[in-house]
Amino acid sequence: MVAIVQHILRMLGSVAALAVLAAAPAAADTASPWDRTEQTAVRLVSAVTATGGSETLSLGLQFRMEPGWKVYWRSPGSGGLPPTIDWSGSENAGEARILWPAPKRFDALGIESFGYSDEVVFPIQLALPRPGEPVRLSALVDYLTCREICIPYQARLGLDVPAGPTAPSPEAPLVGRYLERVPGDGAAAGLGIERAALARSGDRALLVTELRTAAPLAKPDLFVETDVPVDFGAPEIIPVAGGYRLESPIAGDPATIGRLPGTPVTLTLVDGERAMEARLGLATTPAAASGVPPGVWIAMLATALLGGLILNLMPCVLPVLSLKLLGVVEAGGRERQEVRWGFVASSAGILFSFLLLAGGAVLLKSAGLAVGWGIQFQEPWFLAAMAAVLALFAANLWGWFEIPLPGFMQSAAGAPHSGLTGHFLTGALAALLATPCSAPFLGTAVGFALSRGPLEIVAIFVALGIGLALPYLTIAAFPGLATRLPRPGAWMARVRKLLAIAMVATCIWLLSVLAAQQGLWAALGLAAVLAVGALSLGPLARLSPAWRTSAAAAAAILFAVAVVPRLSAPALQDAPTAAGAQWRPFERARIAGLVAEGRTVFVDVTADWCITCQVNKKLVMNRGEVAERLAGPLLTAMRADWTRPDADIARFLSDHGRYGIPFNIVYGPGAPGGVVLPELLTEGAVLEALAAAGGARSDAR
Repeated sequence: MVAIVQHILRMLGSVAALAVLAAAPAAADTASPWDRTEQTAVRLVSAVTATGGSETLSLGLQFRMEPGWKVYWRSPGSGGLPPTIDWSGSENAGEARILWPAPKRFDALGIESFGYSDEVVFPIQLALPRPGEPVRLSALVDYLTCREICIPYQARLGLDVPAGPTAPSPEAPLVGRYLERVPGDGAAAGLGIERAALARSGDRALLVTELRTAAPLAKPDLFVETDVPVDFGAPEIIPVAGGYRLESPIAGDPATIGRLPGTPVTLTLVDGERAMEARLGLATTPAAASGVPPGVWIAMLATALLGGLILNLMPCVLPVLSLKLLGVVEAGGRERQEVRWGFVASSAGILFSFLLLAGGAVLLKSAGLAVGWGIQFQEPWFLAAMAAVLALFAANLWGWFEIPLPGFMQSAAGAPHSGLTGHFLTGALAALLATPCSAPFLGTAVGFALSRGPLEIVAIFVALGIGLALPYLTIAAFPGLATRLPRPGAWMARVRKLLAIAMVATCIWLLSVLAAQQGLWAALGLAAVLAVGALSLGPLARLSPAWRTSAAAAAAILFAVAVVPRLSAPALQDAPTAAGAQWRPFERARIAGLVAEGRTVFVDVTADWCITCQVNKKLVMNRGEVAERLAGPLLTAMRADWTRPDADIARFLSDHGRYGIPFNIVYGPGAPGGVVLPELLTEGAVLEALAAAGGARSDAR
């Protein structure tokens, strides 16, 4: 009896199962069977249960990939092929338009490709020649799937969509989800591409894309499509006022790249779940040496003149002030004409140095190398030469030697103010030692010059030199200002010794910069050689020529053994904690992401040789409320150390129109393009910038 009941129950269960299956044919009919391989599965789905009266049918081509495998976007990059569909054999099927969700960038062995991993659905809009009638689909899908290797596959998919009243199918949410990922015009995503242009950075060709955005970018990427056979690399994201600038490197034959101007391109911008697409023609950025309106010329020359004049008041010109003061004091009681020509010669020396700096900037820029204000202090041999000259000046001012030296050394060291050549060389040295500082107005003038051509560079640097030389020129025009001073006497010896201390202090500062670049032993070795040399100058004067030659040879050997190898060694690398516990090393690529997280980012571009930078730290950044804000939990402080050459920092500066330091900028949700601070910081300016960048919230603890 029990067996009979169990048999009846089994029959009832089978009947119920058949009833359930019979009640759900629509769900099964809206998706084709999966076509499976070891790496992929693909099927065709319909977003509706029947054709209804619509003139189009919403479909989706669904791929699932095993981990590590991918299929490709419509523009696959340097390798790969996009999926294609042949609809031959289909009934009541017209033109089919495939929509492409936003892709991802893949990099394998240096080859970049664009596509999808894990899963993707390509929405398809199929035109129906006979609306309201059933559709029979026969789709032959050719596609390529890749990991370390690439495998081509072909899938035959079939799907029937009946006529009748329509309703969303079970697959409609899936198709709709990927339809939302198809890039639009950017309005809904808060994105907009303003302009795309070609530019050059040294020997590199770049696509520069300017865009606006309603919210900060998080992890953006830009995909470029054009008929010209070149490759566009991953863009560098640069926050600017009002939005962002994306710089994508272009790889290809120069002649082929030359065909790009005016060519239509399709740009697809992807930032997480946001995406947009735009088609526009490529422009070219204006030439660096394009014409400048007369009003701009006058304003920039006046700015450079004022910046050079203010440079006299910067802390880095302590040795310059010492040389000027000594020249004025020694002019007391002299003839007016002698004083006038001496200060004219010093002014000529300043202008000569600025012309040398301008020529060097033009050459470096023509060679595609980094240019900037004061970058000669990144070179250890320049630091060593300046330290040696200052040590020689200090030894002479202290009276350690008064001997006739040959040629250049006699003019530069033995008698810094005893002839026109000496005055000229003093002015030249003064200008070189003034360049580690960036005064107000100077950064604007230098940025204008170095962002343009040779004419602008030379003109602005000459104006800077005239500004720095204005105190000299004033005394040259009114020599009575100096001749009325008391005549030199015994008191002059004490003045010379005090001024020599300033020279030694500057020499020690240069050695500290050298220590940061090449290590402590390089600086100590040079200091020892300079000390021995300075102390030996007096006794050497009493030796015979033969002994002086032997002593000079011994000094050269000591220098070659103790100093040259360390000066020629590669620069030291920063330790991971070199920026300090509160500061993290500069990572430009992270700024946009940090801002998108709601953080404020304070960037300090500095160098050990930049005295204005050290003043900003001591007087503003390392004290009071500014220090508390910089240590706040919602603020990230980045320090870009430019003590040694760094191409990324140089590009960061030039992208903001700056070629000198200090440079400080604050990014945040309220200012994703950044708030630029003045060269000389004040507590009020920094706090105001932090408030503007942070928006309504506070960065305080």
